[in-house]
Amino acid sequence: MSDSEDSTRAADVSLFDPATLQQPYEAYQTLRDHDPVHFVPGMNLHVITRYDLLREAIRDTKTYSSKFDGFLGAAQQMMFAAAPADVQAELLRINGEMIVLPPTMLTLDEPEHTQYRSLVSKLFTVSEIKRSEVEVQATIDRAIQSFIGSSGDIDFMEAFANPVPLEIISVRLGIPEEDRAFFYQAATAGAAALRLSPIAPEEMVRRAQLALDLQRLLVRLIEARRVEPRADMISILATSKLEEANRHLTHGECLSILNQFLVAGHETTTSTFGWGMLHLCRTPGLQDEIRGDAKLIKTFVEEALRLESPVQGLPRLVTQDTELGGCPLKAGQLVMLRYGAANRDERQFERADEIDVHRDKAGMQMAFGSGVHHCIGAPLARQELNLGFMSLLAAMKDIRLAAGTEPMAEPSFILRNLPTLPIAFARR
Repeated sequence: MSDSEDSTRAADVSLFDPATLQQPYEAYQTLRDHDPVHFVPGMNLHVITRYDLLREAIRDTKTYSSKFDGFLGAAQQMMFAAAPADVQAELLRINGEMIVLPPTMLTLDEPEHTQYRSLVSKLFTVSEIKRSEVEVQATIDRAIQSFIGSSGDIDFMEAFANPVPLEIISVRLGIPEEDRAFFYQAATAGAAALRLSPIAPEEMVRRAQLALDLQRLLVRLIEARRVEPRADMISILATSKLEEANRHLTHGECLSILNQFLVAGHETTTSTFGWGMLHLCRTPGLQDEIRGDAKLIKTFVEEALRLESPVQGLPRLVTQDTELGGCPLKAGQLVMLRYGAANRDERQFERADEIDVHRDKAGMQMAFGSGVHHCIGAPLARQELNLGFMSLLAAMKDIRLAAGTEPMAEPSFILRNLPTLPIAFARR
């Protein structure tokens, strides 16, 4: 194929087309092969799709900055501008009552990033994750017992994939049991907002009100923990000091960090439970092959993360003129590190579109990012996923899609999830 044909083929890719958002992998392959640093007209954005180029950009934190909070703000402004005038007025009213969230871990570079990250890192040490295993296993067991005696037909997302990570993160954060029903509702709405998917105006208002009410709940808990600390994340944030500034965190800083953990702590794990279960339904023999084998289940989890990266990509801000993969980049432009594309790069993973529980390089997937911004909650997510699939396969057999079902991802440029997953199964 000629260079002009390569360019034409890549130019035909529309990453924001709803069909592509639901099933992006053919488009990713086209871009990896023909235009791995793909410019999106009108957005001042280059989309990076090749594994080696993502690695190069991630390692060069001086040139590719994590101060990209303007990207999400611009996307939300576009949705706001499209809303009717009365909805805009209501959104402005709600927004005026909210605490402004300053940049913290996700959208900061070194050394500020580590100053915040170090405050909560003690909750994710190897010893702390091991200590929490009994509690995590009990949560998983309760969820399975709630549906295992059913007729054998369930929506797996509703019965297991959504509630299990939410309960685990609510305990880790320190959400009182009486507030958890609301917390689950608000956290789910907050994660949905990050998908940047088109929604009805009334849903925009509902999500905004839930976000405000969640802020009020968390501020109340922060104030309570400053008086009577407990062994939870809210207490750590409420009582910790930024050593360099010699001050406690503001409410806005606490809320900013907590919001990030809401997504990292439940949405990504929920997504991988869903996609992993779908792989089990669609791959004959895989259930029996990995059942009861901790080593194979561990690789299965890594493969599920690789094949359907929960976070498909995150931006970086170019700080100085440079080039990547032979493509010139200007200071002030954004690049989108497309983890979902890199994780299916045939240059890095043989038979990249297939699940292989014997793959040696499975752990090199980048679903949790890489470098200094590698997901701090990855050990907890892996624990939940490994214990979860071990327990699910111990309790269930002949797991299959419910008759007439063809699950589809929700169209989203940032997060990749299954809204529903109807399955049938037999009890073991």
